[in-house]
Amino acid sequence: MKKILTKLLIILGLATTLQAQINGGHNSFEFLRLPASARLTALGGYQIAVQDDDINFALSNPAALNPQMNHQISFSHDFMVSDISSGYVSFGQHLDKLGVTMHGGIQYMNNGDFTATDEIGNEMGSFKANEYAFTVGAGRQLYERVSVGANLRFITSQFESYNANGVAGDLAVMFHDTASQFNISLVIRNLGMQMKTFTGGSRESLPYESQLGLSKRLQHLPFRFSVIYRYLNRWNVLYDDPNQQEDTFFFGEQSTQNSHPKLDNFARHFVFNGEFLLGRLDNFRIRLGYNHLLRKETEVRNLRSLSGFTMGLGVKVKWFRIDFGRAIQHLGAGNSHFTISTNFSEFK
Repeated sequence: MKKILTKLLIILGLATTLQAQINGGHNSFEFLRLPASARLTALGGYQIAVQDDDINFALSNPAALNPQMNHQISFSHDFMVSDISSGYVSFGQHLDKLGVTMHGGIQYMNNGDFTATDEIGNEMGSFKANEYAFTVGAGRQLYERVSVGANLRFITSQFESYNANGVAGDLAVMFHDTASQFNISLVIRNLGMQMKTFTGGSRESLPYESQLGLSKRLQHLPFRFSVIYRYLNRWNVLYDDPNQQEDTFFFGEQSTQNSHPKLDNFARHFVFNGEFLLGRLDNFRIRLGYNHLLRKETEVRNLRSLSGFTMGLGVKVKWFRIDFGRAIQHLGAGNSHFTISTNFSEFK
């Protein structure tokens, strides 16, 4: 018998290892946690509290949908470790009569090529492992300062001869004060179920997560900062490693394990990011982010690194916006994300 099940378990953890880390891996379709665009990668992987013309924000927060996204189209590709890659293609359309902005997109995950073997290790060929999610969503301004939105997605995974599928949805609400340039959002992601399992056994859970985010653009400085709080639905996100003897909290001196468990656990819920918006039309942008959960679960003991930090640039050249994001996942690895976007209306 082929050693497929072992390989499947490895693949199912890849998306989590690259982004959500050890707090993932318990669910099917973990690739749904991956950032949809280079801008999101540069902002620590998560941003739900900004509403502008970026159609990619709608995947993680459908309440961000607005008329500025009309006719926006975007292509993203994320180069991960080895031959693993992911990406997202999206399009937005505003319906004037209904006052609703809609979007559709395809998210994909290519886990690369694998060697198929029998039970004693004889090679029997190769196989691929791919996952896809097809998303449609809608959002509208409900009141002067409140927007709401929802997404619906169909998910499918195929690992060699094993395949599974499921459905999921997102619900979101956003409060935005344009005068003070302050936003706050609440998002519930990946509510749903696995319809078909890989082996015909019990259904696995989806990577459900609720998030709270806020952003504020400074009045006298072209800078916007954001704070995202993840796992509102779950307090304990620590990983109990019995081999761990020492620990560091942020960048302090080494301390004994569990010396700050509650504080460390609290910090792991947060993603911090900032974006410099330069130029008369914000056509040049510099982005930075920090994901404490990612850092703590990918750091190498006794070696300092920039794991958990993200950075990137964005520039608009004529009709096209080009974005680059870099996430440092580990001392020896990271991923580079590229996005190109445009608006069909600008070509008229």
